[in-house]
Amino acid sequence: MKIGVNVLNFGPGTDPGVLRDWARTVEGLGFDLLMVSDHVAVTPDVAERYPAPFYEPFTTLSWLAGVTTRVRLGTTVLVAPYRHPLLTARMAANLNELSGGRLVLGVGVGWARQEFAALGIPFERRGRLTDEHLCGLRAAWADTAGYGPRRIPVWVGGNSAAGMRRAVRYGDAWHPLRVGLPGLRAAAARLEEYAGEQGVPVPALAPRIALRITERPVGGPERPAGEGTVDQVMDDLRELRLLGAESVVLDPYGGDPAETHRPQAAWRALAAVAERLGLPRTPRTEQP
Repeated sequence: MKIGVNVLNFGPGTDPGVLRDWARTVEGLGFDLLMVSDHVAVTPDVAERYPAPFYEPFTTLSWLAGVTTRVRLGTTVLVAPYRHPLLTARMAANLNELSGGRLVLGVGVGWARQEFAALGIPFERRGRLTDEHLCGLRAAWADTAGYGPRRIPVWVGGNSAAGMRRAVRYGDAWHPLRVGLPGLRAAAARLEEYAGEQGVPVPALAPRIALRITERPVGGPERPAGEGTVDQVMDDLRELRLLGAESVVLDPYGGDPAETHRPQAAWRALAAVAERLGLPRTPRTEQP
C-alpha cells in the first residue's frame, strides 16, 4: 500500500520556499506521493477554508517536480469543470512526461458555488460536466500524438453514490475524502455492486484521511480515520490495507489557515508515521 501526503498549497504562511520544504520533507521521509488541491478563483466561500495565496496545482507540481526526484505528484482533487478537457489533457500529459511519469490525476466535481459563478460555469451541471470532462481526457490521451505515451492514473473523487458510480465508470481508483472507516467498509461493497452493474472491474480504493496525532487515544464511533495516537493511526492504516486500499493520502490540515505558518507541526506528525512504517529516508532532504 502506497502512502501519500496532502501538501498545503494555500494560506498566509505558504510561499515558494515553504512549498519546496514541504516537497523535500515528504520525499525525504520516504512517502510515495505528494498531492495538492485546486481552486482557480479565491472567492469568499473558498477563502473561508483555503485563503490566498492559492498556488495553482499544475504550475505548482511542475515546479516541485524539479526539486524532487522520486516522489509521485498528484491533485486531490482537480475540479474538472474549471478547465476545458483538452487543456487538462495537455497540461497533465506534459507534466507527466516532464516529471518522468510521476503524475496521478485526482479529479472531482467541486463544491464552491461562488467560484463556479465567478468562472461562468453552471454549478448545477457540474456532475454532467465532470463526466464529459473525463470522457474528453480519455479520448485525448487515446490519440497519443502530442499528448505523450505514458499512462496517467485517474483517481475520481466524490463521497456520494454518484461519485462512486463515476469512479467505477471512468476511474482507475475511487478517491473519497475524509470518510470514516465504517463508511469505507460499507462503500467497498457498494463499489463492487456498481462495478457489477456496469460489467467493469472494481476501481482501486485510494482514500484521503486526516492526520492528527494526539497524546491520548480518541474514542467513539465518529472518530475520523487518521485521528488519535500514533498507534491508532497505524491501526487505521492496517485496516485500510485489509479493505484493499492500494494508496492512502494523509491530510495533516486541521482547517485553521493559521496552521500554514507552522508547517513543522505537520512535518513532525508525518515523521512519526514514517518512522513507524519504516519508510526509507532520503539523505539529501532536510528532516523536520
